[in-house]
Amino acid sequence: MTTTTEPLPQVLGEVGAGQEHILSEEALRFVGGIARQLEPRRLELLEARAARDRELAAGDRFDFLESTRHVREGDWRVAEAPADLAQRKVEITGPADRKMMINALNSGASVFMADLEDALSPTWENVLQGQVNLYDAVRHEIRFDDPASGKSYRLADETATLLVRPRGWHLLEKHVTLDGEPISASLFDFGLYFFHNAKELLERGSGPYFYLPKLESHLEARLWNDAFRLAQEALGIPVGTIRATVLVETLAAAFEMEEILYELREHAAGLNAGRWDYIFSVIRLLRASGLVLPDRAQITMTVPFMHAYTELLVRTCHKRGAHAIGGMSAFIPTRRDPEVNERALAAVREDKRREAGAGCDGSWVAHPDLVPVVREIFDDVLGERPNQKERLREEVAIEAADLLDFEVAGGKVTEAGVRANINVALQYLDAWFSGWGAAAIANLMEDTATAEISRAQLWQWVTKGAVLDDGRRMDAELYRAFRDEELSALREAPGGAGFLDEAAALMDELVLASEFVLFLTLPGYDRLIRLKDGGK
Repeated sequence: MTTTTEPLPQVLGEVGAGQEHILSEEALRFVGGIARQLEPRRLELLEARAARDRELAAGDRFDFLESTRHVREGDWRVAEAPADLAQRKVEITGPADRKMMINALNSGASVFMADLEDALSPTWENVLQGQVNLYDAVRHEIRFDDPASGKSYRLADETATLLVRPRGWHLLEKHVTLDGEPISASLFDFGLYFFHNAKELLERGSGPYFYLPKLESHLEARLWNDAFRLAQEALGIPVGTIRATVLVETLAAAFEMEEILYELREHAAGLNAGRWDYIFSVIRLLRASGLVLPDRAQITMTVPFMHAYTELLVRTCHKRGAHAIGGMSAFIPTRRDPEVNERALAAVREDKRREAGAGCDGSWVAHPDLVPVVREIFDDVLGERPNQKERLREEVAIEAADLLDFEVAGGKVTEAGVRANINVALQYLDAWFSGWGAAAIANLMEDTATAEISRAQLWQWVTKGAVLDDGRRMDAELYRAFRDEELSALREAPGGAGFLDEAAALMDELVLASEFVLFLTLPGYDRLIRLKDGGK
C-alpha cells in the first residue's frame, strides 16, 4: 500500500499525556498511506457534488439513475451480518465522551454508536481523546471517576456492540497535514480507529463496525469500500471483515439506496433513516427552487416525502438482506416533571410503533432510560426474532415524484417556529464552541443536525421572504429583531453568556448569506480552531 520512504502525516496539534500511542509512527503511516491513495478521488467527488448543484440550479430534477438500472434490477444481496450485529432492536448514540460511553455501552441497548461527527465538537483535544476512549473501550479498560459526584463508572460484563461514526467526506482535520494539505477527517477518524482496534475486536469475537454519514452518491460509497479494502489488506485482515451501516440523511442518497448498498455489499450492514439531516439536505440541495418548508415541528415522518423515504428504505434493505434502522428519539426523560415525561414518552412509543410496524429492524435513542421503552415495542412486533428482514414489503412502490412531494398539509411558518430555530441553534452553537457536540436543550439531546436544520430554515425563510401565519414577511430585519430578543433572554438565563456572541456571529453569517453555506461546520470549524488553539 505504501513505502517507508513516503513522508508521514505531520501532526500540528499538541499531543497530551496518555495520547501518544494513538499517533504512533506506525499508525500515522497507515493512515497516510490510505489517505494519499484516496485523496484525489475524494476531491473529485466533492467537485461532482458542486457540479450537481449547478445542474439543479439550472432546472434539473432528482430522479433514479438510468445508468444503474441494472443494479436495481439485479439479483444480489449484501454479506450476512456477523453474530453481534444480527439483532439491532435498540441503538443508542452519543459522543465518544468517557462517562457517556460507559453509560451507553452498559445501557442494555443492542448497539452503541460512538459519534465522531455530529455529536462531536471537533476540537483537537476532543478528536484525539475520543480515539483514546475508543481504544480503552474496545479493551474493556475504560473507566471514569467523577470528581464532582464521587461516582465511579466501569463497564459491565455484557455491553452493547460498538459502532463508530467518522466524520463526513467534506470535512478536514486541520491539525494533521498530508503532503502539506489538511488530511481528510473521514480517513483520519476511520484509519486510527481501525489500525488500533480491528485485530483486538476480532480477538474478542466482534469486529470493526462503522456508521457512514452524509453520503450523496453510490460513488462516495465506492470510495468507502475501497478504503475498507485497503485497510484490511494492509493489516492482513480478510476483506469483508468490516461492516458499515449508511445513514441515508441526504435527498441525493435516497435516490441511490440500492446502488449504495451494492457498492458496499461485501461490507454493508444496513441503512438508517434520519430526520433533521434529511430535511436539512432537502433545503440545501433544492435551495435554488421555490420550495419553502413550514416550521420543522410540522414536518413529521408521516408527511408525504418523509413517509416515502422511510418506506423505500425498508423495502430496499430487506430486498437486499440488510438491516433497516429507524430514526432518533432524542427525548431526555426528566424526573422533575412527570407530566412532560408522559407526554413525550407517549410520542416516542407512537413513533417507534410506526417504525416497527413499517418493517424497521431497530431504532435509535439518545438516552439510556429510553432503551427499555423502545426494546419493548420492537419485542412486541418481532418477538424472539432478531430482526424482520424476511418482511420484504413488496407492496411498496416508490416513484421519484413520491420522494419529491413536499406538501405539508396545513403547514405554516410561525413566529414561534422562527424563534424556536433561533433559540435552539444559539444554545447548541454556544455548547459546540464550548467543546460539547451533544447538548441537552429543552429535554432533547441535540447535535449538529439540530443547528443545521434550524439555520437552514431561517436562511430559506429570509431568502425566500416566507410569509408568517400572522401576515408578516420574513426578512433580515425581522430575523435580527427576533435574534436580539432570544439572545438577550439566553444571556440572562442561568449559565451566563458563554460563547453566545460567537454563536450569534456564526448564525448571522449563515442565515444572512446571499449564497447558502453548504455546512455550518465548515466556517464553524475555523472559528472553533481560533477559539481553542489560536488558529494552529
